[in-house]
Amino acid sequence: MPIVNVSLQVLPSVPQENIYPVVDKVIELIRDSGVKYIVGPMETTMEGEFDTLMEIVKKAQTVCCEAGAKRVISVVKIDYRPEGVTIEEKIGKYQKEA
Repeated sequence: MPIVNVSLQVLPSVPQENIYPVVDKVIELIRDSGVKYIVGPMETTMEGEFDTLMEIVKKAQTVCCEAGAKRVISVVKIDYRPEGVTIEEKIGKYQKEA
């Protein structure tokens, strides 16, 4: 299976002041998975094997509920190409050099 990009936005049903802490738990799940990822202001984009990323998406729902969400709406975008696709090829030219 080629490398793909999956973007995930979780919208947990929690009080306003708890949204960021719940989203932080999902980002922690993604970080701990070891996949390459970029956190954006409205979603997190991951890079890796399709099945691995879909497992993370599935686990994210449970993580939100375990953190207090009564319901979770998730928006998932998948960029798939048979030869693979990377984050770098899409946005590398826009990254500032340190």
